[in-house]
Amino acid sequence: MKKTKLKILSTKVLSKEAIDKALMLDILIDELPFITTEPINTEELKKILKGFLQQNITAVFTSKNAVQAFDQIANAEVPWKIFCIGHSTKNLVSKIFGEEKISGSANSAAELSDIILQDEAIKKVIFFCGVQRREELPQKLKAEGIEVEEIMVYETSETPQKVSRKNYDGILFFSPSAVNSFFSLNKINEQIQIFAIGKTTADAIHQHINKDLIIAETPGEEDMIEKVISYFSTTKIA
Repeated sequence: MKKTKLKILSTKVLSKEAIDKALMLDILIDELPFITTEPINTEELKKILKGFLQQNITAVFTSKNAVQAFDQIANAEVPWKIFCIGHSTKNLVSKIFGEEKISGSANSAAELSDIILQDEAIKKVIFFCGVQRREELPQKLKAEGIEVEEIMVYETSETPQKVSRKNYDGILFFSPSAVNSFFSLNKINEQIQIFAIGKTTADAIHQHINKDLIIAETPGEEDMIEKVISYFSTTKIA
C-alpha cells in the first residue's frame, strides 16, 4: 500500500471501529450520508408491535435499520425465534434481543430464505422491514407456501448533495437508495474505484455507469473495509 493516505468516500456513516481500522492503514474515510432512515413511530404501529411482544412468532430482520426501528418503537423483550442477515444486523439482533433468540443467519436474503425453509415447522414469518424493502425473501418464502406478514417499521428518504472533493480514490455504496441519491447530483471519473455492498446495490450502480465494481460478498461494513484494504494493498495508485 502506498505511503500517502488514500481518500475514500462512504455514502453512509460508518462505525468508529471501521473508521479506525482504515485509518491504521493510511486510509482516510469521509462520511457523507445520501439517505436518512426514520422509524414509523405511529400509534397504530405501536399497537401492532405490542400485539407481537408476547407471541411465539418467527421474526425476520434483513437490515440493521429495521432492528433499530423496532427497538426505538417497542423497546421490549420478546420470546421470538429470529432469523437475520449476518454481521452488522446479526450483531445488533444479538445485542437487543439476545444471541439465544437467533435461530439462523445468512449473508443474503436469498440464503436466509433457504435456511428458514429448512425448518418445516415454520408456516408463517413476520418480516420487519422498511417501506422500500427488497423482494427476494418474501417472494421465495411465499413460493414455497410460507405465509409472510410484512410489518414496515422504518422509511428511507434520499438526501442528495453535491460532492465537493473530486480526487477520491474510492467510493463505498451500501444501498440502491444511496446510489440513486448520489448519482442524481454527481458524476465520477474513471480513476475512482467503486465498492458495492452486494449485487442489488451493484445493479443500481450499473444503471448509472458502466464500470467494473468491487462487490462485498457479505452485507456488513467490515467486509467493505476489508475489500478496500485488499484492493489498494495490491493496486498502485497514481
